[in-house]
Amino acid sequence: MGIATLYEEMGSNLVKCTACRRYCTLKPGQIGFCGVRKNMDGVLHLLVHDKPLAMQIDPIEKKPVLHMYPNYVIYSIGTAGCDYACKFCQNYDISQRREVAGVDMNAEEIVREAISLGCDGFAYTYNEPTIFSEFAKDIGDIAHSHGLINIFVTNGYETSQSVDYASSFLDAATVDFKGNANPNFYRRIMSVPEVSFIYDTIDRFKRSGVHTEITDLVVPGIGDDENDARAMVRKVIDIMGDDVPISFLRFHPDYKLMNLSPTPVKTLVRHYEIAREEGAKFVYVGNVPGSDLQNTYCPECGLILVRRDMMRTISVNLTNDSRCPACGYKTNFVLGERKKNRLVY
Repeated sequence: MGIATLYEEMGSNLVKCTACRRYCTLKPGQIGFCGVRKNMDGVLHLLVHDKPLAMQIDPIEKKPVLHMYPNYVIYSIGTAGCDYACKFCQNYDISQRREVAGVDMNAEEIVREAISLGCDGFAYTYNEPTIFSEFAKDIGDIAHSHGLINIFVTNGYETSQSVDYASSFLDAATVDFKGNANPNFYRRIMSVPEVSFIYDTIDRFKRSGVHTEITDLVVPGIGDDENDARAMVRKVIDIMGDDVPISFLRFHPDYKLMNLSPTPVKTLVRHYEIAREEGAKFVYVGNVPGSDLQNTYCPECGLILVRRDMMRTISVNLTNDSRCPACGYKTNFVLGERKKNRLVY
C-alpha cells in the first residue's frame, strides 16, 4: 500500500480520484470503481502499490508495439483491479478481482529482476495501468535510470492529470479500442459511459512526445460494424496523422462472452481495407498466425520493410534512419540495438 498522487481533496475528508475519467468521489473508507484506490481518512491510498499480481517476459511486438525497437524483450507487469468491466476480458481473474492480491515486491526489486532476466524495458499491462500509475512511475523512473524503456498498454481512459503524470516516464503507449469504439458497445459490454475521452488521451500522448500506437479488438456480431471502424480510423488519423500504426485484433471468446466465436479472418481483412481506404499507411491484423498483414510494407513502393509472424519480428529491412532501402520513404520507426550487459545492476 502507498499514498496516491492522482487525487484532489474535496473537503470534509472527501477525495476525488483523478487517475481515470470516472473521477470517483470517495468518502472515508470508500474504494473506487477500480477496486484498488481507497480513501483512508481523507488521503487516497493505492492498495496495490508494491503488489504485482501478474508478471511475464514478452516480446515488444506482443503489446503490440510494432514501430519501436523490434525484438526488444519486455517485462510485463500488472496488478489487481481495473476501471473497465469488460465482459470479454482475457485477464478477468486479475482485472475484475476486487481484493488486494499479489506478491510483495517493490520497484527496485522488480527492476533488478527485469535486468537479471535480460529485459530491455517494462510494459504496464494485463489490467489498466492508469489505476496503478504511482506504482508504475516508481518502477519506470528506476527503469529509465538503467536505460530501460516504459510502455503503457492502456484503454485510453486517462485524465489530463494522469497523462501528464505518466508521460514523465513513458516512452510508448498502445491505446486499445474495443468494438470499433461504438458507444453502445462500450456502455453495454464494458460499463464505460463515454468513448470520446479516449481520443483526447491519444492527442495528449502525442503532444507529450509519447510514441503512440492504436489497436482495436474487433468483436464479431456486436462490435464489428464497418461504419464504426471507418469513423474511428478517421478520428485517429485526424489526431495522429496517416502514419499512425493501427492494428485490428482478433477476438477470442472468454469470461462472460463464451457464446461468441473468434472474429472471422475475413472481417479483420475488411477492417484492414477500410483503414487503408481512409488513408492509413501502416495497418495490421493481429492474433492471426501466418497472416501477411502482420508485415510492414513501404507505403510508397510496397517493399516489405519488416516481416513478422505471431508477435515476433523475423527481419527488418530499413536503413539506419528508418527509410525504405528501395525508394527512400521515411517511416516513423524508432530503431535501436538491444543493449548488452544488462545483467549488471
